[in-house]
Amino acid sequence: MSVGEFNLKDFLRRFNIMIYTGDPEGDWLLIEDEVRDLLKAKVIDKEEFSVVMNAIEKRKELFK
Repeated sequence: MSVGEFNLKDFLRRFNIMIYTGDPEGDWLLIEDEVRDLLKAKVIDKEEFSVVMNAIEKRKELFK
């Protein structure tokens, strides 16, 4: 699974993660925390974690 084909919105929906605080930077921090929690709970593996975090970083760049 590569970042290019990865759909972040679908990933978040898969785990019912919906975060909107009105602060885009804060939203990304909360989403990163949720993804780390999924890894810690062994719900996702390290490979998927890396893809998700890369996708988040790319999305954050779009909002700068």
